[in-house]
Amino acid sequence: MSREPQRLIDILNRGIFAVTVEYNPPKGTNISSVLESAKQLVGRVHGVNVTDNTAAVVRAGSLPVCRLLYELGHDPVMQLTCRDRNRIAMQSDLMGAHMLGIRNILCLTGDYPTVGDHKEAKPVYDLDSVQVMQLVQGLNNGHDLAGHKLDGSTAFTIGAAVTPEADPLGPMLAKFEVKVKAGAQFFQTQAVYHPEQFASFMKAVQPYKVKVLAGILVLRNHKMAEFMNANIPGISVPSEMIDELKAAGEKAEDVGVDIAVRTIKAVRPHCDGVHIMAIKATHRLAEIITKGELH
Repeated sequence: MSREPQRLIDILNRGIFAVTVEYNPPKGTNISSVLESAKQLVGRVHGVNVTDNTAAVVRAGSLPVCRLLYELGHDPVMQLTCRDRNRIAMQSDLMGAHMLGIRNILCLTGDYPTVGDHKEAKPVYDLDSVQVMQLVQGLNNGHDLAGHKLDGSTAFTIGAAVTPEADPLGPMLAKFEVKVKAGAQFFQTQAVYHPEQFASFMKAVQPYKVKVLAGILVLRNHKMAEFMNANIPGISVPSEMIDELKAAGEKAEDVGVDIAVRTIKAVRPHCDGVHIMAIKATHRLAEIITKGELH
């Protein structure tokens, strides 16, 4: 039997500064590098997100990887996108997730298939992320989306995403409120690169009694930063950071780690935790946690 992990929501409710990290499942069946990295972080992080075919690229499923992380002693956060499943499949997967010890669901819309590696795939989008939150609330309350009673309800903590550096911020704040009303208990944000802007976002959402974890995305080189600026709405890596990465040459990843650590320290006074996304640099997660003084 696996050891019951400390739950993310309990950490947040106790006012402890929470640390979550993110893994992509493999494109294939070799899970060894994810588990190797995750083993080093047991007891050092409060939640581990597992993506759901992120960027519409086919990978192993979030649910089995969440279970493996749970067996290591982590509290997994299962990401669930609306792109690939209708409401029947979603509810079925969610009930299964509960049976396997998963207690956190991050509800996401999901990137359109044309950005991924199966461009001919038909998107589903039967529900949007807000409707999925309502669906999860229903399962928690013992009934399915059609109102039928369940034999055993779920007990999920509901998570949502937000882009705190969106410009203008108004529509994003309106969406934030809708998600809170739909049952979101915690938010993990899109990458933050302007701590002052993030601080004013946090001030604006202060009236809502929900927890917010600032997204920290590790930049590996200047090309990655430029790509994000060009392609990801709501993210703008400052030009001085891009210059810093450029000047570092082969040591750009080290600079990316330094930027992540600086950002963690800058946002810490304003939020409830950080969500570290080290795409293709998960081997640096333990170092970032240490340097960021996330104990």
